[in-house]
Amino acid sequence: MKQFIKTDPWKLVETTFHPEYHANSESIFSIGNGKMGQRANFEEDYSGDSLRGNYVAGIYYPDKTRVGWWKNGYPEYFAKVLNAVNWIGLHIKINGELLDLNKCEILNFERVLDMQHSLLKRRFTARLANGNEVSVEAVRFYSLADDEIGALSYTVKAENFDGKVEIESYLDFNVVNQDSNYDQRFWEPISQEINGDYGQVKSVTKKTNFIVACGMHNSLFVNGDRTEAGKEVTEQNQLVSHKFSLQVSQGDTITLEKIISTVSTFYYEADQMDEACRKNVERGVAKGFDALKKEHALKWEENWTHYDIEIEGDVSAQQAIRFNIFQLNQTYTGKDDRLNIGPKGFTGEKYGGSTYWDTEAYCLPFYLSTAPQDVARNLLLYRYKHLGKAIENAGKLGFNSGAALYPMVTMNGEECHNEWEITFEEVHRNGAIAYAIFDYVRYTGDREYLIDYGLEVLIAISRFWAQRVHFSQVKQQYVIHGVTGPNEFENNVNNNWYTNFIAKWCLNYTSEIMEEVKTKAPQKYTALLGKLNLNETETLNSWAEIADKMHLPEDKERGIYLQQEGFLDKEIIPVADLDPKHLPIVQNWSWDRILRSCYIKQADVLQGLYFFEDQFSKETIKRNFDYYEPITVHESSLSPCVHCILASAIGNEEKAYEMFMRTARLDIDDFNNDTEDGCHITSMAGTWGAFVKGFGGMRVQNDQLSLAPFLPKSWKGYAFTIGFRGHWITVKVKPDAITIINKEGGPMQVTLHGKDLTIQEGENILAHALH
Repeated sequence: MKQFIKTDPWKLVETTFHPEYHANSESIFSIGNGKMGQRANFEEDYSGDSLRGNYVAGIYYPDKTRVGWWKNGYPEYFAKVLNAVNWIGLHIKINGELLDLNKCEILNFERVLDMQHSLLKRRFTARLANGNEVSVEAVRFYSLADDEIGALSYTVKAENFDGKVEIESYLDFNVVNQDSNYDQRFWEPISQEINGDYGQVKSVTKKTNFIVACGMHNSLFVNGDRTEAGKEVTEQNQLVSHKFSLQVSQGDTITLEKIISTVSTFYYEADQMDEACRKNVERGVAKGFDALKKEHALKWEENWTHYDIEIEGDVSAQQAIRFNIFQLNQTYTGKDDRLNIGPKGFTGEKYGGSTYWDTEAYCLPFYLSTAPQDVARNLLLYRYKHLGKAIENAGKLGFNSGAALYPMVTMNGEECHNEWEITFEEVHRNGAIAYAIFDYVRYTGDREYLIDYGLEVLIAISRFWAQRVHFSQVKQQYVIHGVTGPNEFENNVNNNWYTNFIAKWCLNYTSEIMEEVKTKAPQKYTALLGKLNLNETETLNSWAEIADKMHLPEDKERGIYLQQEGFLDKEIIPVADLDPKHLPIVQNWSWDRILRSCYIKQADVLQGLYFFEDQFSKETIKRNFDYYEPITVHESSLSPCVHCILASAIGNEEKAYEMFMRTARLDIDDFNNDTEDGCHITSMAGTWGAFVKGFGGMRVQNDQLSLAPFLPKSWKGYAFTIGFRGHWITVKVKPDAITIINKEGGPMQVTLHGKDLTIQEGENILAHALH
């Protein structure tokens, strides 16, 4: 672990510059607003190791898949979120010497991420090679209130010298992706322009033809007074700049305020972009930096009232849970059903910025409870609108009759993952898409979604499962061979319990919803059957037989479900008995050794017990948890959160707290030695779930919110706010009592530790003593 970040309830604070951890800091100090985001790169030149990254939502490139062999159905490309225009860039010279912290003596340094207001701040004092000392204060943000605008303020103070200071503020579209398979450049230049007040660059992506334009305005102040001293303009290929040269005296301060706008053909027609970009910049300049910052900060403060979690007595946990919530909300705002949540969000290039099953399995519950209902609904509509592509994907693998296999990784509905054991075998992802529909309807009560959209998706997924199984004459049951379960340290296995179980559940749930829609909307139901060319009786009978005879491997002697057939043939050695030098095993062992081992990357059987907890006894969950958790290395970011929730459910409070802190501080402390590539955004939703579903015991049962909170021993109290079917409540937990506050939405029924309560709007109920 790398524990160099100071604890603070609302901030990440780095008080010493660690060049060896700089890429980590660039990840965890990232900022964004749902439309744009960027890593915490330095504004001024930095010649040390750095992963420069500025990303624009919806913009990607289909990078040709790089493999040494090819199989039918293999995706032709891997989608890449693209590093876009570098707008924060500044060249700063002090008496001819370039300011570069990799070549300076750093006298003091502080980098701060203000999570309450989404402001990235930095201050330092540096001595250059010529002996001149400068102090710098910088603050920047992507506006949440005006989401096509970004702004930067950068102040330089002459500490011990008189002389010449040069500041060149630029836009540079000569950018590359570190993860390009063939070192390609993904952008082609279109135009650049620069004049006294405004500069703009514009480029187009190769193949996908997305156009992105970025415009800027720079204002310079000396000791608080605006100046145009020594201003020059520069125009090169895809780079424009305003350069200021001026004489200063010791103690003088120079402040550059830079306001930019980035627009793309994701939202504008190509012939509208120049005007839109210029108008956005003009609007930002008219407001001014301080006003932009104020409205942005107020928007964040307002939003925090819906999703903040307060923890008393553990600043490390408090900082971590807010960090997770913050990163989620600057990644996805839910305004556009064409967008989704990439595993790295706007914090790095790894995983291509694409959509995984993480969204349905982990992220959806967060947005269900903390945002308006249409935000979660848009996540489901994203998949509905990709249904045609999912059917095409299944067709490429030999499935027919309208069967759908949703992609493991996608930008536009096409599969673009480039590892065969994932692309072809990790078919359980289909189950997560179906489960998300169930989860959404259970939480919101929006059964109209099933009629208009959901059932069509469910039928296509169930058609896939019906073709993916085969009947075993030996077992006299249906089986599923050649899969990878959620535990990606096992490939090409037969009868993965989780995959078989969720396939069985999908078939039953789809049949149940078909009957419901048939009753509630018979005309739409008949039209849908016609559209899908579905024989109702034949289909339902077939699905019922498959579900009834699905093979679910188990060991009755131990009372556990088997992760897959043959799992007990492995040598079972607990992780605690491994020499720590082997961890993480994915970075220290060969793949052959990993595949032969018993070690589990993330919840697999336990993923199914988490999803379908109400179908299993607490004793069954505990037996499986106690067997599988000790051999789980948690080397997927998605692992600790599920284990926290289940540990809480079975009363293992110590393990629940351990798993919560691991998921919550995963990136801040770099548990898995990979934060430099970007933060684990989708697992952060799991962190929220670990808290609210784990410690808070939040479930939906019988169309009603149910709570069963407990307080970790080291905490003095906590509070969280959640929305449910138009209501907003705050739950406060103390050592001796639980208080529930009904903030809005009218009277509300809540179950607390098994007891039904009615809470009037505006009422605070001291509801229950902790036991």
